[in-house]
Amino acid sequence: MISIFNQFESEGILGINRRIGEFILPNNPREFYPLVDDKWKTAELTRQFHVPMPKHYGVIDTFGGIQTTKELVKDHPGFVVKPANGGMGNGILVISRTENLENGKVLFHKSDGKVVKEKELNHHISGILSGLYSLDGNSDTCILQERLECHPFFQEISFRGIPDIRVIVYLGYPVMAMLRLPTKESGGRANLHQGALGVGVDLKTGTLTHSVCNDKRIHIHPDTKQTLSGRMIPHWNEILEMSSRCFDMSGLGYLGVDIVLDETRGPLLLEMNARPGLGIQIANRMGLVSRLKLVEKIRSSADGPKDRVHRMLSEL
Repeated sequence: MISIFNQFESEGILGINRRIGEFILPNNPREFYPLVDDKWKTAELTRQFHVPMPKHYGVIDTFGGIQTTKELVKDHPGFVVKPANGGMGNGILVISRTENLENGKVLFHKSDGKVVKEKELNHHISGILSGLYSLDGNSDTCILQERLECHPFFQEISFRGIPDIRVIVYLGYPVMAMLRLPTKESGGRANLHQGALGVGVDLKTGTLTHSVCNDKRIHIHPDTKQTLSGRMIPHWNEILEMSSRCFDMSGLGYLGVDIVLDETRGPLLLEMNARPGLGIQIANRMGLVSRLKLVEKIRSSADGPKDRVHRMLSEL
């Protein structure tokens, strides 16, 4: 990764220390972190601000409650199991369908084709409750969430799973975006740390540009064999405006916003991140610093989400 960063250092790459000292610490009040670290609190917040989000089927917060899992998802053949306080996609289990056996037992089929037995699912949830995937290592809560249907735009270029769009927002202004595409290596999950693709996005138009996988530049999806650059993400302005609204909703001045596109519901907020990674610069082949400094130059406290998006795009 270092070699790739060095190639565009002149573009104003943002490093970890500067990100923390100059942008996160001054703009992200510590008391607001739980609003984004805890996905259940995020869900409550989105209801207050009328920001659309995947539906929640239930919450399991005790070991005794694990036995209610089947009942909570019985009307939903596909669902997602995730830790409320997890990070980097750890602990997330995507079930694409359930299979009821004649002996009364249930098999859960993952999006990557693997099968999970009921006992294995309960064991996974137990691990979540124990804090195995928690950001702070403390005991956690398990969320059972709606499994979304992939938007037609992605069906040709993504390997199973649901892609998501990461937008970096600074003081309410979107500054950089990338698309994360699942691969066979990532198990159908849009997680760069597990082998998903990061695809740069032209902020002004929503057009896909450069792609990276495991910190290496690529031009086609390794599994679908489709060329990615030049395609335009639908609902782009709506995606940027939703990202901008997350600043007002969370109170955080520097954050990553993750949005998914559902086949019928359009853009939905997946989650927010108070400490977004820097790999987005590799996918876009440019640094964040110039965009962040631009925001400081053009920002207006009177701007609402639509105004902020318009003001930012007009400067690009």
